Amino acid sequence: MKNIRNKFKGINKHYTTSRLYPKLPPIDFKPLPYKGVSYEKAQSMQLDNVFPQVQMYEEPLLLHEGKMQWLFDHKGKRYLDMFGGIATVSVGHCHPRITEAIAEQSGILGHVSGAYEHPKMYEYVEALVSKMPGDLKTVYLVNSGSEANELAMQLVRLHTGNQDVLSIQNCYHGVSGNLHGLTALASAKYSNMSAGHFIHHAMCPDVFKGIWGGKKCRDSPVQTQRSCECDRVRCRAADKYYEQLEDIFLYSIPRGKVAGFFAESIQGVGGIVQFPRGYLKRVYELIRSNGGLCVADEVQTGFGRTGEHFWNFESHGVTPDIVTMAKGIGNGFPMAAVVTTPAIARSLNSGFHFNTFGGNPVSCAVGVSVLKVIDEEGLQQNCLDVGTYFLEKLCGMRREWKIIGDVRGKGLMIGVELIDGQDDSDKGIINPLNCRAISRIKNDCLKMGLLFGVGGVRSNVLRFMPPMCVTKADVDFTIAVLRRAMQNYYEAKYRNNL
Repeated sequence: MKNIRNKFKGINKHYTTSRLYPKLPPIDFKPLPYKGVSYEKAQSMQLDNVFPQVQMYEEPLLLHEGKMQWLFDHKGKRYLDMFGGIATVSVGHCHPRITEAIAEQSGILGHVSGAYEHPKMYEYVEALVSKMPGDLKTVYLVNSGSEANELAMQLVRLHTGNQDVLSIQNCYHGVSGNLHGLTALASAKYSNMSAGHFIHHAMCPDVFKGIWGGKKCRDSPVQTQRSCECDRVRCRAADKYYEQLEDIFLYSIPRGKVAGFFAESIQGVGGIVQFPRGYLKRVYELIRSNGGLCVADEVQTGFGRTGEHFWNFESHGVTPDIVTMAKGIGNGFPMAAVVTTPAIARSLNSGFHFNTFGGNPVSCAVGVSVLKVIDEEGLQQNCLDVGTYFLEKLCGMRREWKIIGDVRGKGLMIGVELIDGQDDSDKGIINPLNCRAISRIKNDCLKMGLLFGVGGVRSNVLRFMPPMCVTKADVDFTIAVLRRAMQNYYEAKYRNNL
């Protein structure tokens, strides 16, 4: 109790004495009047007429309008969107270039299906493959990340003639069909559904919570505070996690008989988990030497979000055989893609495969515009500059607040893992902050106009993946709100309310 009292007295005196919320950065935009269903009717319909969804807040948020990095609810209240529809709004809500592209293409040709050709598809495919390395030149357009990963699963098995597929614990690749087994998060599992055949999960190489790893392991502006014996030349943690994955070939998969390996280059839903340096490169070599293909899931990490590279697999020094992408590809418009080599793509010729809405003319027009906006407005560089600034600010908070156990990420894909403040990470003892406290902090931030996500296997990681147009002023507001919310948490804890 004494330590809590000292913590409460010693930090953020401005917020202790003032009940004013941090001010949102000013904008020159006024939302339209709300004319939709009443809030009460929306909640009734959500209960009786709509399948259950993830409940983000104690009081559901009914959103009405968006503009760049801003969202407005049915009352006209403004929020800074630091989640981007789960890394989906890449260039900004209702970006004028995107809305113009939708309107223009809708007035020319809206839909023909994949049975016919149209010029906008070829324009988009040409623009997309210009961003891809090596022989990744063949594109199959679909509508969601789950569809893309399902097709990738089919391709690795068709092309290799093998069945066994590997992914990494704590990963998320979707929950439909085969992906229910490929995804390795218990919260995404249904007890009466098959986890899928011939699917294996390797140990998650998490250098914060895992068995191995520490402050020299990540390719990131920030490191965990845990000590390790790694050096600049070689990451020993990567070696250890690699050896664990290789054991799967000793006990579960015959040598030379693997179909494929799936990995996010940074795990998103799992809590922005970054792998140790060199790990993914060695795994790719192992998979290929055993007859398999390597699939990079860039659904959340692609399109410049991580700053240094357009695709984050490039930061690992690898070139995949197949790349799946979605979310930011269409700035919120339903669109996704599988990109692979011509030889692998021809594996589909042995049977009939079709997607009604993939390559829709309006989707392709949106995709072309998204790529142009990212380039012309320097959004990849903005991710690097603003994201690094944000990470540095969060590291400053980590030094002040014991409940911040880890800060990680690259560019504008950032995770903040909250713990109970009594961890001993060098001994592998890390206790997550309880769900009641997480809910308190998250709902406090909502009241102050800040939106972000929560992830991780214990739902104790704050996830920040905003539209890539956010500014340093937006980061300053975010930091101010987080400070206030944590101050409120400590005050409530001091009063024995948490």
